[in-house]
Amino acid sequence: MAALEKRTDRVLMTVAAPEARVRTPPANLEAEQALLGAILVNNDAFDRVSDFLKPEHFAEELHRRIYETAGQLIRLGKVASAVTLRTFLGEHDLGGMTIPQYLARLAAEATTIINAVDYARAVHDLAIRRELINIGGDVVNAAFDSAVDHSPRAQIEDAERKLYAVAETGRYEGGFHRFSDALASAVDMAAKAWEREGGLSGLATGMHDLDRMMGGLQPSDMIIVAGRPGMGKTALATNIAFNVARAYRGEPGPDGHPITVNGGIVGFFSLEMSSEQLATRIIAEQAQVPGYKIRRGDITEGEFHRISQAAREMQSIPFYIDHTGGISIAQLAARARRLKRQRGLDLLVVDYLQLLTGARARSDNRVQELTEITTGMKALAKELNVPIVALSQLSRQVESRDDKRPQLSDLRESGSIEQDADVVLFVYRDEYYLKNRQPREGTPEFQTWQNDMERAHGKAEVIIGKQRHGPTGTVELAFEGEYTRFSDLARDDHLPTQM
Repeated sequence: MAALEKRTDRVLMTVAAPEARVRTPPANLEAEQALLGAILVNNDAFDRVSDFLKPEHFAEELHRRIYETAGQLIRLGKVASAVTLRTFLGEHDLGGMTIPQYLARLAAEATTIINAVDYARAVHDLAIRRELINIGGDVVNAAFDSAVDHSPRAQIEDAERKLYAVAETGRYEGGFHRFSDALASAVDMAAKAWEREGGLSGLATGMHDLDRMMGGLQPSDMIIVAGRPGMGKTALATNIAFNVARAYRGEPGPDGHPITVNGGIVGFFSLEMSSEQLATRIIAEQAQVPGYKIRRGDITEGEFHRISQAAREMQSIPFYIDHTGGISIAQLAARARRLKRQRGLDLLVVDYLQLLTGARARSDNRVQELTEITTGMKALAKELNVPIVALSQLSRQVESRDDKRPQLSDLRESGSIEQDADVVLFVYRDEYYLKNRQPREGTPEFQTWQNDMERAHGKAEVIIGKQRHGPTGTVELAFEGEYTRFSDLARDDHLPTQM
């Protein structure tokens, strides 16, 4: 018992010892005073910093009130000075100094507005550091005092959400850019397109007719691939993603990080299929062995060698799969950012849109929730500066029409998909519908049906229903159903001359 008491005393002493050292959150009151003085002397300083610096970024409460009040006056077209502010701040004793005296001192000791932005950034960065300290404390406390129904995974996601909120509000590089800078970026994009294989400004899909219509997959674009079940939208997205990853070639950049020269690093969110099922699809496509035979193990020795060879060749491609089901758009965004930071990212694929949830708990208003998802997806594409290919279901009203080719109005559950998308692609296979309408053999209808089947066999249409920066139209592709593979359609004018 005595040994236990000694042990307990040592533990208590160890825990209590760090409490003797109290650390104060980082702050720079001199920078805050210098910035406020510059604003009081010249209100133009406020316009230089107000797009990223908020009152809550000041560590001193009085400084917050001064900055906020000055901002209100300036936005009303009035002058914010030591004289005009004094009536709005009340009377306080600041260690023997009154508010008017303090404002006069700030203005008298102000230097110049040239350094105002530097002071503001110092104040802003220290506020972010204080917020990070608060988040770290919350994480520690939540881990110590976690509720029974609050899992560690939920705590991690909550911490990621808070850190993302800090990252989003912690930016001061936004605002207007000179047109000459944008012009240089446009010329640089054209130069890269000229150097890249195929002469495309975006990522090549591996299907030349589709690339010719779209110019490749453009950075920051949200591309919707929609279709009814059985049309092959997942197969098309998988084919495109693999073609991009297989063509990847990178070079070391000035900072040591690789720069993509051709192809790209691909992140694939498979919310419906497991990573093994997705890998089986890709192996079936590359090895030209039907997927159902691979799953059953009903393969020949030659097919097994083709599978092994394809698997070896695919080992090194930068293709990353996340098959977690039921994630929210906030979780998807956090994982995509993490992938880009750790491995790099040039293309993101989401299969499929309707399996995502909003950042908040699922509500009865699914249209509003889907609007939040598509808006978040488009914002993520712009933030990461990569194309996002998101698959989407179509409503059943397609089936009630004689011509079952999809239209923009068929996009399921929300007009926000059409509104937020830069490109909308519909996958349509006439063969799928013809197969289900086979008439009785021996009838005139059967012969007509047979001719239609021969015409439609192995063909698919990719209908470009919307393209913000290019033409709409239809691209015909070849489709091999047993391998779930799309490819360029061999045309008569592309075939070798017959002797």
